[in-house]
Amino acid sequence: MTDMAEAAPSPELVALAEACGIATSYWSFFGERVQVPAGTLRAALAAMGMNVDADPAAVLSAHEDARWQQVLPGSVVVRAGNGGFVVHVPDGHDVRISVRLEEGAERQVPIPDQRPDSRWVAGTLFWRVNVPLPADLPLGWHELRAELVRQGDHHADRLVTAVLAVTPDRLAAPPARPDRRGRSWGMMAQLYSVRSHASWGMGDLADLADLSAVSAEAGADFLLVNPLHAAEVVPPIEPSPYLPATRRFVAPLYIRPEDIHEVAYLSPADRARVAALQAEIAPANTTAERIDRDATWLAKRAALEIIHRAPRSAARESALAGFVAAQGQPLADFALWCALEEHYGGIERPDEARDIDSPLVAELREQLADRVEFHTWLQWIAQEQAAAAHTSALAAGMRIGIMHDLAVGVHPLGSDAWSLRRLYADGITVGAPPDMYNQLGQDWNQPPWLPQALERTGYAALRDLVRGVLRHAGALRIDHILGFFRLWWIPAGVGPAEGTYVRYDHDAMIGVLALEAQRAGAVIIGEDLGLVEPWVRDFLSERGILGTSVLWFETEGERPTPPEHYRRALLATVNTHDLPPTAGYLAGEHVALRARLGLLEQPVEEALADAHREQEAVLSVLRERGLLVEGAGEDAIIEALHTYLVASPSELLGVALVDAVGERRVQNQPGTHYEYPNWQVPLADADGRAVLIDDLAERPSFRHLTAAVDAALRDATR
Repeated sequence: MTDMAEAAPSPELVALAEACGIATSYWSFFGERVQVPAGTLRAALAAMGMNVDADPAAVLSAHEDARWQQVLPGSVVVRAGNGGFVVHVPDGHDVRISVRLEEGAERQVPIPDQRPDSRWVAGTLFWRVNVPLPADLPLGWHELRAELVRQGDHHADRLVTAVLAVTPDRLAAPPARPDRRGRSWGMMAQLYSVRSHASWGMGDLADLADLSAVSAEAGADFLLVNPLHAAEVVPPIEPSPYLPATRRFVAPLYIRPEDIHEVAYLSPADRARVAALQAEIAPANTTAERIDRDATWLAKRAALEIIHRAPRSAARESALAGFVAAQGQPLADFALWCALEEHYGGIERPDEARDIDSPLVAELREQLADRVEFHTWLQWIAQEQAAAAHTSALAAGMRIGIMHDLAVGVHPLGSDAWSLRRLYADGITVGAPPDMYNQLGQDWNQPPWLPQALERTGYAALRDLVRGVLRHAGALRIDHILGFFRLWWIPAGVGPAEGTYVRYDHDAMIGVLALEAQRAGAVIIGEDLGLVEPWVRDFLSERGILGTSVLWFETEGERPTPPEHYRRALLATVNTHDLPPTAGYLAGEHVALRARLGLLEQPVEEALADAHREQEAVLSVLRERGLLVEGAGEDAIIEALHTYLVASPSELLGVALVDAVGERRVQNQPGTHYEYPNWQVPLADADGRAVLIDDLAERPSFRHLTAAVDAALRDATR
C-alpha cells in the first residue's frame, strides 16, 4: 500500500480523482480545509478499477474517451415530467430513441434539432446529443432503447439498451388520524430487547405484532424497530443490527416457531420437542442480563428443523414456490451462503469458495441443496411473520404501521459482500472523519458500493433492497442517509482520519428510493445527523423525505432550539439508540459508564458538571414554559421533555420505549466493542427488572408517558 502521508497530489491526479467523484479536499468538522493525501486518492481510484500506476492525465483522457464511446449511460433516473439524457453517436450514423414501458408498450422519443458537441476517439468522431424525455412518461422501471442506423440505410446497425427509472417528484405526507392534522407519534424499540413469556430469549416477530398492538392502543401510529436484517447463521452471531450479513433478507432469529402453520400438524412427539426447546430457553426471557443470540438461535434452529420436515399442503407448497420464484437469484444466493457458512463451520475456507462463480461453489450448490432449501424456507416463514406483524399493526389502528430501519452497509464477510462483490469497493471501508466526539474518526468496517457499478447495473441492488424491506412496512428509516450523497472511504491499512469523501449520484439514488416508497405507499425518514452539507436537508425535504432531530442536539447558540423552530418534515425525538435512555442521562449513568470503561478524556467531576449544564439548559426552558415544576421527579421530567417536543411542527414524534419504562442502560456505547455488551441489553425498568410486553400496558410509567404525548398532540392540533 502506498504511504498515505506522502506529498500533496499532482494537479493531474486531482483532476482524475475529481472526475471520479473523489474529494481531493474537504471542510472538517472543526472548520478547517483538509487536503487529501495522494495515497488516499490513488487507493480510492484503484478500488474503482483505475490504473493508478499510469500517468493520471492519460488515465483521465482514456476515461473520458470511454464515456464518449458509450452510446447510452449505464442507466437513467429522472423525475416525472422533467428529465433527459445524452446519447453518443458515431459519425455516419443516425439514432432512433424509444422507451419500452414497464407494461410492454413502446413510445418513440423525438430528438430536437441542436448543435451537438463532438470528440475524436480512436480515429472515430462521436457526437453528443441531448435527448429530453416526454413529460408524460409514467412512473416505473422502463427500458431506454437506442438504435444506431447507418446514414442512407433504414435498418438498425446496432441496438443499445439501458434502464430508465421515472420517479416521483415528491412523496406524499405521512398518513395521520383525522384529529391530528397531519401529525402522528409512535414508539421506538430495539425489537430483540423486548420480550414476552412466549419469546425464545429475545424479541421476535410475534412480539413485534403484540408490541404494535399495545402501542396502537395507547395512540401510536407507528412502531420503529432496529434493522431486522439477517446476520450469521453459525455462532458467534454479530450482535449489532447495523453490521448485517445482508440487508435484503430477514434474520431467521426473529421467527416465532410456534406460529408456523405446519406446527399444528406435527406429531405429538415432535410438538413436545418444540415445546421443550422453548421451555429450555424461556428462563432467559425474565432476566435483565445480556441477550444471548447464540443460545436463542441454537434452540430455534433445532425447532425450525423439526417443523421444516413436516409435510405441507398443496396450497402451502404453491405459496412457497411463488415466493421462491418472486425472490429469484438473490434468494438462491443468500440461501447458498447460509449453507456454506454451516458447511465450513467457522473454519477458514478455500479462496475458491469466496468466488460465487467458481466451479467449487457450483458443485457445493448441488451438494448442499437440502440446506439451501431449508434456508430458503426460513426466509419464506420470516416474510410471512413480518407481513403478519405489519397487518396486525394496521388492524390495531396504526396509520403507518411498522417502521423498519435500514443499516448503512453490510459485513465485509457477509452474504451481500460475497454475492454482489462486483458492486463493492475492494480494500476500502466506510466510516466517518474526526469530530468532537470521535477525534480519530470512525471505521465502521463495511465495504462501500461502487458508484459506477450501481449506475452500470441500473441501481438494481438498491431497488431490490428497498423493495424487500418495504414489502411489509409502512415506513423506512434510512440510517445515515448522507451515504446516498457521499460516503467517507477509508483505504485499508490507514486510520479513519486519512480517508476522503466519495460522491454518489444522489438524484438517482434518492429517485430509486422514492419510486419504491411510493409503490409501497411508505413514508421515508432519513437520519441526517452529523456533518451535513447545508443543501442536503433542503433536497430531502423537497422530495418529501423526512429528516431526524434529537432534542439534546438541537441548539441555537447557548440555548436549546425552540421546538417551534424545528422543521416540519421531521421525525423528532428526545434521544436515539446511541444515547443513554433519558433516565440514565439525567442520573449521569453515561458518565459513570464511560469512566468505568476508561473512555473519559476529563475528570469525572468535570464530565458530570458538563452533563448537568447541558441538562439544566433544557430543563430551565421547560420550567419557563410551565411544563415542569422545581424539584420534579424523573418521570415528570421525561414527560415534560416529550410534551415540549409536541410544540414543534414536526410531522412525526418518536417516543423511545426505554423512556416509557425507566430503563437506564444504553443499548450501544460508541467507542467500545467487547468492553460493553452493545446491542445485547434487554428491556428493564429503573430497578433493573426485566420488562415484558405482557405487562407493558399496565405499567404506570408507560401509561402516563404515552397518554401525555397523545393528549398533548391532540390539543396541539385542535
